[in-house]
Amino acid sequence: MIEHEAPESLVVGATGFVGRWVVRELLIRGGPVAATVRGGRDEWLRRWLRDHGADDTGLTTVSADIGRPGLGLSVADGESLARVRDVFNAAALYRFGMPVDEARAVNVTGAVNVLDRAASLPRLRRLVHVSGYRVGREPFPGFPLPTAASRDLYRRLGAYEASKVEGDTAVRLLAGDRGVPVTMVCPATVIGHSATGEAGQYIGPSMLVERLWRGRLAVLPGSPRTFLPVVTVDHLAAFIAAVPEYDEGPLRSHTVLDGATPPLPEMMSLIADHLGVRRPRVTVPVSLVRRLPRALTGVDPEGLSFLSEDRYDTASADRLARAAGLAHPPVEEALRRWASRLVAEDFGHGAAAPGSPPR
Repeated sequence: MIEHEAPESLVVGATGFVGRWVVRELLIRGGPVAATVRGGRDEWLRRWLRDHGADDTGLTTVSADIGRPGLGLSVADGESLARVRDVFNAAALYRFGMPVDEARAVNVTGAVNVLDRAASLPRLRRLVHVSGYRVGREPFPGFPLPTAASRDLYRRLGAYEASKVEGDTAVRLLAGDRGVPVTMVCPATVIGHSATGEAGQYIGPSMLVERLWRGRLAVLPGSPRTFLPVVTVDHLAAFIAAVPEYDEGPLRSHTVLDGATPPLPEMMSLIADHLGVRRPRVTVPVSLVRRLPRALTGVDPEGLSFLSEDRYDTASADRLARAAGLAHPPVEEALRRWASRLVAEDFGHGAAAPGSPPR
C-alpha cells in the first residue's frame, strides 16, 4: 500500500472499463480515493489516470481479491479504509461462454463480499453497486435461489446475465439485513468516451460492429424495433460518482441509458455509413437466429437475450442527472466516435488491447 491522505471513497474493480473512469471522476472532483487492484496493475492504473488528466497523488491502492471474504485485504490495508464513506462496486466478469462457477465467483459471491466489507466500515454513507439494465425481470426475488430455479435461470440466460441477475438480487436483499444503504446503478450497454470514443471493452454490440466492419453482417438479429440502448462511459462514471451526494434511504435503483439511442437497425446503418461499409438490409427474428448454427450467424447465443423491443423506465436516473447537472452527450456522434475507435484498436485483438490493463 502507498500512504496518502485517508481515502473517503473506495472503488472496487478499479482497473475495469467502468471502474477506472469512476476513479478518474472521483479524483478530478478532489477527494482522496482508494482503489482495489490485483498484482501488477497499480502502476498501470496510475499511468492511465495521468494520461487521462487526473492527478494520482490522491490515490491509495490496496491489493484485493473480491472472491475472498473481506476482499482478502491485509490488516494494514483494511485499517487504511476506516474513513471511507462511499463504496463503489464496479467489479464484474463480463464474458460470454463462461462456466457458471467462474461467473458466480465474481458477479455473485464477489458482490456479496463487497457488501460485507462495506457493512464493516464505521463511517459508511452509501454502497453504489453497478448492476445491469435487464435485471429485476425474474419472478423469484429470493437469495439463494432453490437449486432447480438456479439451474433454470442459468440455462435460459447464460452464465453472464444469470450471474448479474442473481448478484443484483443478493445485494438488494442482503443490504437490508446488514443495514447498508445501497444504490443499484443499472446501466445499458456502455460504449466509449463521448469525446474520444475510447473503448476498452470489446463484447456485446462491439462484436456486431466488428462483423459490420469486416463485411460479415448481412442480416441483423431482431426486428426494426429492436432497442439496444447505450450510455457513454464518461456520462456513466459522472453519474455513479454523483450518486452518494443525492441518494438517501436504504435502497435506491436507477436505470441509466440514453433514451435517444436509435433502434438497432438504425444504429447499425448509422455506423455503416460512418465507416463506409455496406448496411445490413434484413432483420431476422431472434427466435430464428437461436435455431441457426453460430458458425452461420456469428452471434453468441448469450447475447441474444439483450436484443428485444423492451423499453425502460429511466425517470429516477433522469432526475438525479438533472440535479447533478449531467446530460447525455449527443448519442449519434458518440456512436460514430466509438466505432472509429473500435476500428483503430482492431476491436481489442492482439496481445493486449489498447487501454486495457495487463492480464
